[in-house]
Amino acid sequence: MNIQRDVMTYDLLIVGAGPAGLSAAIRAKQLASAAGKELSVCVLEKAAQVGAHILSGAVIDPSSLDELLPFWKDSSPLKTPVVNESFYWLTSKQSYSIPMQVIPPVMHNDGCFIGSLGALCQWMSEQAEALGVEIYPGFSAVDFVYNDDGSVKGVVTGDMGVHASGEPKPEFASGMEIHASYTLVAEGTRGSLTRIAEQHYDLRSNNQFQKYGIGIKEVWEVSPEKHQPGLVEHSLGYPLNNSTGGGSFLYHYGNNLVSIGLVVHLDYENPYLSPYEEFQRFKSHPKSHVLLEGGKRIAYGARSLNEGGIQSLPELVFPGGALLGCAAGMVNVPRIKGSHNAMKSGMLAGEAAFEAISIGRSGDLLKVYSDSFRKSSVWKELYTVRNAKPYLSRFGTLLGSFFAALELWATKLGLKAPWSLKHLRPDYQSLKPAIQMEKIQYPKPDGVVSFDRLSSLALSNIAHDHDQPCHLRLKNSMTPVDFNLKVFDGPEQRYCPAGVYEFVNVDQTTRLQINAQNCIHCKTCDIKDPSQNIVWIPPEGGSGPIYIQM
Repeated sequence: MNIQRDVMTYDLLIVGAGPAGLSAAIRAKQLASAAGKELSVCVLEKAAQVGAHILSGAVIDPSSLDELLPFWKDSSPLKTPVVNESFYWLTSKQSYSIPMQVIPPVMHNDGCFIGSLGALCQWMSEQAEALGVEIYPGFSAVDFVYNDDGSVKGVVTGDMGVHASGEPKPEFASGMEIHASYTLVAEGTRGSLTRIAEQHYDLRSNNQFQKYGIGIKEVWEVSPEKHQPGLVEHSLGYPLNNSTGGGSFLYHYGNNLVSIGLVVHLDYENPYLSPYEEFQRFKSHPKSHVLLEGGKRIAYGARSLNEGGIQSLPELVFPGGALLGCAAGMVNVPRIKGSHNAMKSGMLAGEAAFEAISIGRSGDLLKVYSDSFRKSSVWKELYTVRNAKPYLSRFGTLLGSFFAALELWATKLGLKAPWSLKHLRPDYQSLKPAIQMEKIQYPKPDGVVSFDRLSSLALSNIAHDHDQPCHLRLKNSMTPVDFNLKVFDGPEQRYCPAGVYEFVNVDQTTRLQINAQNCIHCKTCDIKDPSQNIVWIPPEGGSGPIYIQM
């Protein structure tokens, strides 16, 4: 189908209205305003509204907000400061408090605020629009457009109104080409444009593969007498065994609201493990159960997160563009935080782009951005904690946490480790054959604090047109049965927190059924599939979850 596309042109194009993308847009416009110059800035967001695909814990370090929008305390939705925090080791029935004096200071949350990162991004988008930034929700950027010299010219947005068969519907509207002097990619973890850029420009030639976790989260309204505004709790141990990395979070904020979640590192070995079911087990622990019982569950979601740290950062710049925030991977694993780093990277990229555009440059490398990043607080922070994740992967939770804490304390005392540990393997290579592993029997949900996937999905407000092309592509349709099911007993039916994948028998033949309409865009399948046969691409713009208060 030969499609004639409309073209829009801007000075600066940003893909993704998350903390990194919005920070880049705001900083560039701030500088332009201060210099008395015109600068056209466009932000594309695949979600139906800004913040709808944002999911984070979220305890937010406000250091970057202080720099970018110093007045944020006056009008932003972040209202609950951290006033108390605890750390626990859990067994199946007991919880043992670990004194905060033992926890390395870098993991403390002094000065941080609890809230919804999605709500914060909505507020930031209002600040950006007040500066003249044009934000377009509901538009997926599906590919790059290139100049004759090979540099990025911009992006093409996805077509709208296409049948699942690929044929246009009566309401069909072709995607647009959006051109700009520079294109900043801030689409979050495991983004499709990021993958294209990494492959096209060989951005990982000098660095390692990325490492990931999956975070599963709910928001509850609890009884007022149980609510402790400003309380932050983290735990290690149950329900995960020592060889499976991860931990829980529980944050009290707002009007009797509690964010509760579990992060599972995606380098786990047992194909029978289900991160979703592990989360249900965590909520059923006596310590969690007593808090949630009598409360109301109001939101559910899941999202993958970067865990590779500084070893896994790709080259940040390519001709005509750059990678920001979680598109590159800037999460501090011990702190379980990345939004402040994403914002700072966005600010640095916005500054570099404005400087280049203001002197008439376009399409070259934003080397100022990559250089300033290496001198920034983000680089220093990620370098300090660079060995934490490798320790956990090599030695398990108990010994790995001990080694990581020892090194972080040593760094605090001015003793820097002379080594930087490499990651052992990509997450998709970590599964062991099912025959070597023990099956995990998960309890049935009680409907009080634990629930099945479908009832949880209803709280994600998923909006997918059933009659649209499947955005979960199989490179080979036979691989799920011939390899994944045969060797690993079909792990895709367990690692997906939304029930997208199931093996069904049709005419005495087993096949993988993809319920793409259930997808909450966590990207876990794209990461964990042992054959790397599943490729996540953006669905029609506006599709997916519509998270509220996440």
